[in-house]
Amino acid sequence: MGEMGKRKLDTGWLAARSTEVKLTGVELTTTHAPSGPDQPWMEAVVPGTVLATLVKNNLVPDPFYGLENESIIDIADSGREYYTFWFFTTFHCKLSGNQHVDLNFRAINYSAEVYLNGHKEVLPKGMFRRHSLDVTDIVHPDGENLLAVLVYPPDHPGRIPPEGGQGGDHEPVKIVDPHLVSSFFDSYKRVYLHVTTGLVNKSARVAECSLNVLVTTEVKGGFCLVEHLRTEHVSVPPGASVQYTFPKLSFYKPHLWWPNGMGKQSLYNVEIGVEVKGFGESDMWNHHFGFRKIESNIDSVTGGRLFKVNGQPVFIRGGNWILSDGLLRLSKKRYQTDIKFHSDMNFNMIRCWGGGLAERPEFYHYCDIYGLLVSPLSLYIVFPEGLQTIKYPIELEPLWRFASNWQLSYRVYLQDFVWQEFWITGDCDGRGVPISNPDGPLDHELFLLCARDTVKLLRNHPSLALWVGGNEQVPPEDINTALKDELKLHPYFQISTQSGNSQEDIFPLLDDPSQYLDGTRIYIQGSMWDGFADGKGDFSDGPYEIQYPESFFKDDFYKYGFNPEVGSVGMPVAATIRATMPPEGWQIPLFKKLSNDYVEEVPNPMWEYHKYIAYSKPGLVHDQILLYGAPTDLDDFCLKAQLVNYVQYRALLEGWTSRMWSKYTGVLIWKNQNPWTGLRGQFYDHLHDQTAGFYGCRSAAEPIHVQLNLATYFVEVICAILVVNTTSDELSNVAIEVSEWDLEGNCLYYKVFENLTIPSKRTVPIFEMDYPKSNNQTPVYFLLLKLYNIPDYGILSRNFYWLYLPGGDYKLLEPYKKKKVPLKITSEVFIDGSAHEIRMHVRNTSKKPDSNNLLYKNRFIERDSDGDFDVASLEAVNSRIEEKKEGGEANALRVTEVNGTEVGVAFFLHFSVHAWKPDHKEGEDTRILPVHYSDNYFSLAPGEEMLVNLSFEVPPGVTPRVTVRGWNIHTGHTIL
Repeated sequence: MGEMGKRKLDTGWLAARSTEVKLTGVELTTTHAPSGPDQPWMEAVVPGTVLATLVKNNLVPDPFYGLENESIIDIADSGREYYTFWFFTTFHCKLSGNQHVDLNFRAINYSAEVYLNGHKEVLPKGMFRRHSLDVTDIVHPDGENLLAVLVYPPDHPGRIPPEGGQGGDHEPVKIVDPHLVSSFFDSYKRVYLHVTTGLVNKSARVAECSLNVLVTTEVKGGFCLVEHLRTEHVSVPPGASVQYTFPKLSFYKPHLWWPNGMGKQSLYNVEIGVEVKGFGESDMWNHHFGFRKIESNIDSVTGGRLFKVNGQPVFIRGGNWILSDGLLRLSKKRYQTDIKFHSDMNFNMIRCWGGGLAERPEFYHYCDIYGLLVSPLSLYIVFPEGLQTIKYPIELEPLWRFASNWQLSYRVYLQDFVWQEFWITGDCDGRGVPISNPDGPLDHELFLLCARDTVKLLRNHPSLALWVGGNEQVPPEDINTALKDELKLHPYFQISTQSGNSQEDIFPLLDDPSQYLDGTRIYIQGSMWDGFADGKGDFSDGPYEIQYPESFFKDDFYKYGFNPEVGSVGMPVAATIRATMPPEGWQIPLFKKLSNDYVEEVPNPMWEYHKYIAYSKPGLVHDQILLYGAPTDLDDFCLKAQLVNYVQYRALLEGWTSRMWSKYTGVLIWKNQNPWTGLRGQFYDHLHDQTAGFYGCRSAAEPIHVQLNLATYFVEVICAILVVNTTSDELSNVAIEVSEWDLEGNCLYYKVFENLTIPSKRTVPIFEMDYPKSNNQTPVYFLLLKLYNIPDYGILSRNFYWLYLPGGDYKLLEPYKKKKVPLKITSEVFIDGSAHEIRMHVRNTSKKPDSNNLLYKNRFIERDSDGDFDVASLEAVNSRIEEKKEGGEANALRVTEVNGTEVGVAFFLHFSVHAWKPDHKEGEDTRILPVHYSDNYFSLAPGEEMLVNLSFEVPPGVTPRVTVRGWNIHTGHTIL
């Protein structure tokens, strides 16, 4: 008997332009199969787009490099035939006499003809729809199978407006689209799991089925604990499709799923299986599921949209996401890096912008794991969730088509919580030039079909927070009405769970909530409606430019409660510019002095094409890079840009958090990353190297945070979470240490404020800074704030500022580059296969530690295993290198000293990891990416020490080297 299983066909594909293939699909899959990558056939990128395949085979230049994208013909000019391609592969399968096999396409855009062993099937149209074909009678059960797919681009691909835009427009019984829903009672002590699944009987007789649902949770040691096992008998008529709802499963005090920073992301594994009498096991489906309830309403105080998870309000700090790669060369590994980066920044929401795609299940899987709420704006593209065929299913990765020559100025969508948007953006229809279809999309029924498919694909993920109809506009009336009706909330999710069990008596009279299309999340018609921006769609999001850091704290900066898009600069490091542009793109902007004393930045054409955002706004904001002095070359410009990136984004989030609940309920930054080599609004570049803005956000978005209000000069403490497992909902027995330093390494001010109590979910002003109002002023100074737990002096939050007096600048930092501050770095490497972890203890040795104060040691508090802050049992982690880690291989300690004789702050230190090569070529990019750092772009006061962890994977045959640089360590020193 053949085995039941799934098989991915994501390698071994060939592709060819349809006009260059003189054979029919029948001939290709019978007598004239291509034998290999021989003209016109080439190796294909699957998953990926046609353009990705052409790039891989060097038939078009890399559209992400320099201005090469301009040389690629757009589908609007070439016509659809030019980007209509054949895809071909072979596979083997072995079936027993009673087994069935389905051919599953995870996503195709836009339509296709499928040929298997000479048999033809036409797939219906749609944006990245799932398709499943029963090919039991077609496959060769003991031989090679020939598969050819002719993929057509959209019927009406559209044209980019002249001013640019944001994008274009067989087993006996099979399990289909199960739906999992949890409902809570008695203040979350009791929960029910509701399960409904589709069943399809492909046979010609009644199928007598044993339908099972198994719920398990993982315990220590890799063992699983069975929480529930239930079996039901179901009869399915021949050729029928039925929906079956299990009796609800009861849980008492289950582990809950929490967003990033609020608690553990507890997940249960739910497995549904079906056995057919006379056939045995027929199909199996499983999914990780988190028990959580998301509530959302318009806040009466701020007018902004307020989210609650498990009854607790969540102050939203996140960003907008487009997609991982513009050519859809997507991988599980890249998704994991993307989502972990967002978690590392302490973000708790990602908005999946509607001009992108409804992300693949792998994206949502990592959002579930890392606790990111996803808010999909537009359901743009449908990705199927795993294969759902019985016995011997064959799963095809998406055969994506990317034909148009993007102007690549589009916007994006995102994670933690995830908000998922549907594909209403108005760039080609409605608001395009010319307006081609004001009632777009063209096919309303097809749009709704794709929307429903996307809901079924994503609805079981706990990280998915809400559905949104469109970006900065609403869908046409008929589509909007249909979405409102089909995504309406079940009554379970219209009441507060805190009300006890009195409501439970009426629920048996209602439909089971798992029978709804969703029923658990709200639908909002547009990204600026109903608690977002002004709530009326009047383009009140933004701005998207550089700001004075103190502006974010002022009353008049943004007057609405929740901003879904506010953007700024995003210049990457110099190595990325050199890696993605030819030398003519390395020219830094010209600084043009205007008559009103402002400066206009004039970027080179390549930067302008890649959507560079200037660090000045003539008439409103003086150039923030020139505050540090005129840059001399690309390296100097990018280093100063990182200083501004850090300050800009830390101030943005700190300004919003300063008014948490009193003025704002949340903010989403435009945007987190780029799906290409863009130069605007990003915290890491397309190569996965972080900007300093990444670490500015990481600091500002801490769940417990100490900060300086740049408008009032009050030191504030933010406790953005419910402090769990304590007798009171407050942060008590904590203290703040304040120290100020001049450029000569002198401590100008030192004070400790002890025995403080901070209420949970509040921002509390603690005291007003005396300096810089005191007499001993210096034009440029450093401020170090530390919030620590008094019992063990563990650091809860550390925040380092560089500041200048009103009306001044940072130009005195330019000669500070010459100050040679000594460092001592003790490091240890742990290796497990290709995975490397490095622990580095970094100390500024320019001054001997003073045992009379707390300044010098950073013993950071770590969250417990649940991700919660249990203040009653907080324990500081010593910054010294720990004993050898269990498992893997550990190298001996290595000590590196950076020579210097002067006392001062080691300013803006940053590490990077490189591949060591004996034949290194001048200008070659040797960076190993991605790297996860516990901190980077940090500064150490005289005598201060810190522990920094790095983790990364090393390609085969490569020896890694770690380098440290800084403002006053600019030549670079090799640590390992």
